[in-house]
Amino acid sequence: MKRYALLLLVLIQITVRAQNNRINTDHTIAWTSLMSNIKVKGNWSIQIEYHNRRVQLYKDGQQSLVRLGLNYKINSQTFFRIGYAWAENFPYGEYPTNSFGKTVTEHRLYESLLYSQQIDKVSISHRIMLEQRFIGKFNAATSLTEDSYTYANRIRYMIRCQIPLKGRQLQNNVPYISCYNELFIGFGKNVNNVFDQNRCAVLCGYRWNTTTSLEIGFINQQMQLNRTINNWAIFQNNSGIITNLNFNL
Repeated sequence: MKRYALLLLVLIQITVRAQNNRINTDHTIAWTSLMSNIKVKGNWSIQIEYHNRRVQLYKDGQQSLVRLGLNYKINSQTFFRIGYAWAENFPYGEYPTNSFGKTVTEHRLYESLLYSQQIDKVSISHRIMLEQRFIGKFNAATSLTEDSYTYANRIRYMIRCQIPLKGRQLQNNVPYISCYNELFIGFGKNVNNVFDQNRCAVLCGYRWNTTTSLEIGFINQQMQLNRTINNWAIFQNNSGIITNLNFNL
């Protein structure tokens, strides 16, 4: 299963790079994330996340995202999560995601399965997420708010590896290196492009204790907009800084 997922990721990357009728744009991004997992009772816990994503480093907004989730621990390696996310997608760059250059609100429902494994000193985690997206739509440039919402589906697969720089397992007051790749695939009648985006990152982290850790690193985001200009696909290549602060209560 894991081998097939990685093979699919590679094939889609090759397909995306091979497209000729495309407009390419580049942006410098700065992403900041605050994430907290709060244990409720038994195998149940609550996931709370806030993501502030900006372009031209910290100058302009790219996306503001709040995500809430309810976790159920199936066993020591597997979690199931359901939840809701609210996003504000801001206009930026020469080709904004919305053709009228407006801020677009998006509501999502999602379900995800998380699986972790240990191979020697390397911790590996897998996440498969299915999203039901309700994306704001403007019928005219004069519209002040969304006139309607478009429904779309998306599936995501992320693989993440983490290696402590001291010892064989991550302990308190130990730095570590982490890297991940996440592929986004859109499907359904309102999706114009199968490839939605891909994110890869390399981070340096430090864990103070079992509740608090900080990660800072480099991230690259390749994204295809769900619209075209004169039948040309629009691709963004965004790269920059990512900072993650994690609290587990």
